[in-house]
Formats: sequence, C-alpha cells, structure tokens
Amino acid sequence: MRPVTALSPTTRARLQIHFCVVLWGFTAILGKLITLQALPLVWWRMTLVAGALLLVKGFWRGLARTPARLRATFAGIGVIVSLHWLTFYGAIKLSNASVAATCIAFAPFLISFVEPLLTSRRFNPRELLVGLAVVPGVALVVGGTPVGMRPGIAVGALSALLVAVFASLNKRYIEHGEALSITGIEMGSGALFLAAVSPFLPPMEGMLELPSRQDALLLVVLALGCTLLPFALSLVAQRHLSAFAATLAVNLEPVYAILLAIVLLGEQRELDASFYAGGAIILATVFAHPLLARRIAR
Repeated sequence: MRPVTALSPTTRARLQIHFCVVLWGFTAILGKLITLQALPLVWWRMTLVAGALLLVKGFWRGLARTPARLRATFAGIGVIVSLHWLTFYGAIKLSNASVAATCIAFAPFLISFVEPLLTSRRFNPRELLVGLAVVPGVALVVGGTPVGMRPGIAVGALSALLVAVFASLNKRYIEHGEALSITGIEMGSGALFLAAVSPFLPPMEGMLELPSRQDALLLVVLALGCTLLPFALSLVAQRHLSAFAATLAVNLEPVYAILLAIVLLGEQRELDASFYAGGAIILATVFAHPLLARRIAR
C-alpha cells in the first residue's frame, strides 16, 4: 500500500480558494433567507465582522501602523462597500439570488473601465471588445426575467459598478496597509455610515428592529462563516497562487450562487431558459477575459 502523499502548497491553495468561493456563493442564499430588509441586514453583517476583528490582536497592531490619512481613505472605501452590499441585497429582495449573482458577473468588465480612471492604469481597447461580448447575454437575462423582477436587475447592475469602484481603490491602496486592519476599518466605517443615514431612508424603523432568533443565527453564519473566515483563508491561499489563478477561481462565485439557488431555493421555477442562456454567455465571457489577457501578455 502506497503512503498517502501530502498535497503541495499550490494544490492546497487551490482547494482553499475554491472553498472560499463556495462560502461567498452562500451570501446570496443567506440574503434571500434572512427576512430583514437590506439596510439592517448589511448593518448587522458589517457590525458583526468589525466586532469580531476588535478581538484580534493583529487588527490592533496593523491599525497602529496605519497612518491617519490612510485610515480615512479606507474608511471612505468602507462606505462604498456598504453601498455595494446594500444594493446587492436590495437586488435579491427585489428579484432573487440568481438574478443578483448574475448582475455581479458584470463587475470584471466594469473594472476594466473604472480601474484605469482610479489607478492611472492605461486603458486597454481589447477589454472594450470583450465587454461588448456581454451585451447579448444581458439582453437574454433581461428577457428571461419576469417583469416584476427587472428593478432587481437595475439595482444589481449598480451593485456591480460599486464593486468595480471599491475593488479598484482597494487594489491601489491595500499594499500600504495590513489586511485585517483594512477589513476592520472598512467594516466599521460602513456600519457607522449606514447607522448615520438610516433615519433618512425608508423604512426608518428597520434599523431598530431586532432580528428573530433564526435571522440572528443566519447573520452570524453570514458574517463569520461567509465573510471573515473566507477572507482570512483566501489571504493564506493567495500566497501560493498567481493573480490569474485566484481571479479565475473568484469568477466562479456567480456560478456557485446560481447552482445553490436552484438546489436550495428552487429558483429555476421563477426564471425561464433565456435567463440561463444569457447568464451562461456572461459567465463564459468572464472566464474568457483573463484567458485572453494571459495569452496577449505572452
């Protein structure tokens, strides 16, 4: 009998990053199952993550090393993250998890346009051509979605744009800080921002409503199991993976979310075949983009 061979660091990292992506895929499912409105849902998620990080020594060490100006920058990015999650869960409430996850698949192409504006990176016209390939998929997704759910598509597209903005800003500044401290600052500032604006947003009583026992349990799973845990594990995995391999794995998140929505929520009964055909085109383009970029770089 042959001895069991230990996994190589790269293989272990690939398994870890895919495990993280599966956990991230559950965020859309949990957003559908939690009965709270989008605003209190996001506030509780960010507050629980920030509160957990307050108990971690690494957060405080990183915070002490972060200049005040950089703290303010990350706090501003945290506000954008809170708006992204607010619109993402708003899209879920207005439509369903599959629609919201498909909209987030637009983010890689929006980053192609937003990142050059925010990071002074040269614009690549080839990325525009790849982005145009998404248009037929978008048309099929809209056509395959019931009319009553189409506001969710608009809100989901806005959520994808916010992803492009905060991801580009994080990429620009993250090397100047430590991951745990950055996460704590962004989660804390996002929670404070939502608490500050909640009196001016309907429904005002939503922030004051305590979650039910079931919602509270789901919120803990969402914050710790689907946010903090995969974040920390992905940092470990990315030490042994190329940026291309990590990006390709993360692009699977909408796929996992849609499959989980079909299995756990039966959402295939709410959407017709053209929606899934459009989603397949969008996701195929998502995967084609890094492959083409790698070939061009060679």
